[in-house]
Amino acid sequence: MKSTLLLFLMIILSVQSNAQWDNYPKPDEGFINSGLGITWIDGKPHYRIAFRPEISFSDFGIGLDLNLDFDSEGKLRKENFNETSDYLSIIRYIRYGIKNDPVFIKIGALDYYTLGHGSIMQHYNNSPTFDNRRIGFVADIDFGKFGFESIMGSFSPAGVFGIRGYIRPLQFTSAADIPIIGNLETGVSFVSDMNKDAGIINGTYNNSLKKFDITEDKGAISVIGFDIGLPLLNSSVTDITLYADYSKISGFGSGVAAGVMFDFNLSTLVNVNAKLERRFNNGKYIPSYFNSLHEIERFKVDSAAGTFTSKALALNSITENQNGFYGNLLIRILGLFDIYGGYQRLDKEPKSGIMNLRSAIEPEGVPFVLRAGYDKINIQNEKDLFTLDDRSYLFTEVGYKPVEYLLISIVYSWTYTPIRGGDDKIIGFEPQKRIEPRVSFIYPFKF
Repeated sequence: MKSTLLLFLMIILSVQSNAQWDNYPKPDEGFINSGLGITWIDGKPHYRIAFRPEISFSDFGIGLDLNLDFDSEGKLRKENFNETSDYLSIIRYIRYGIKNDPVFIKIGALDYYTLGHGSIMQHYNNSPTFDNRRIGFVADIDFGKFGFESIMGSFSPAGVFGIRGYIRPLQFTSAADIPIIGNLETGVSFVSDMNKDAGIINGTYNNSLKKFDITEDKGAISVIGFDIGLPLLNSSVTDITLYADYSKISGFGSGVAAGVMFDFNLSTLVNVNAKLERRFNNGKYIPSYFNSLHEIERFKVDSAAGTFTSKALALNSITENQNGFYGNLLIRILGLFDIYGGYQRLDKEPKSGIMNLRSAIEPEGVPFVLRAGYDKINIQNEKDLFTLDDRSYLFTEVGYKPVEYLLISIVYSWTYTPIRGGDDKIIGFEPQKRIEPRVSFIYPFKF
């Protein structure tokens, strides 16, 4: 069943929910999305009431996400609201602008955020689980001659913090109008995971106390990077940029990435974005360390076996150079569909594959809807692509509109649920399957 479902998704290159596309309502528009459904969470039925309105005022926008799950006895599922962040996350986001605008500010759920060219942080997701959603903050401002990008993945508990400052030095000189080199850009980045579990590389699990005893901890994992980008072509239709990045993980190794980015934008007809990158990685270095499943990879305990895994331990165990390739492609055509795919593979490491796929197919005026998303890390071979396990994240929704404002759909998600120790602190995550027949009322409006 798992293989068949993923094979279907892979054939159409589908993957990740529509919220992760910056698919916000148009200025001075909005929609009310509410629904009823039955959700099977780990094989147990829960009755769901959902309310998800989104509104845009010019460049401002706000989205809510209230989900109430009741078990067969009519009791509210405790995992929905057992932390302060669960109440705060009812406000899914408040934003100004969108990514790559001169000003982009957002607070709430952060879906697939990339810093700079992505050598340090690429497609970072601060809330890959329904039961442990976080409130984060993003502020990107481009002043023309210089600017910055910044992110705070979580305020409580402490989490990932990142900032990149950049400058276009020739814009301050008489060479500003020279084609190609006039827009040369250089940047400096710093990203750190300040979570208390970020640097654990050794310890034991005390099963009687349901507690993990740390014996070796590297503390916060911090990365500093330097980058340079040279736009070879910059027009209203096509952009081509060459770039090179250097990144160093404090106390560990370093890496270099060099590549080319291509953007083709023919009004609303066709949009194509592509990237191809060669990566040169020394020992004790992981490229794009902060990826889409970083919050899950950071630290996990297997209480049954008394073992653990952590991102810092994996980093510390890399002893050889691991060069490789990375590429991605985004296609948008006539507003009919969006398709994105990205993949990494290292030359010598068999379990180095990382895949990000997502798609949204919901043409205006057509009664069919398909939204989907898939992330997987540590992919070993092609067969491994089509298995759902503790290295995977999946979302898909297939629906039909019998009338204009009514959507009947099936939602399937492979996500994660927190594992809590004796002190109710999260000590890891385990996969969680959700299946939800859903009836949604979607009403768009203008003002």
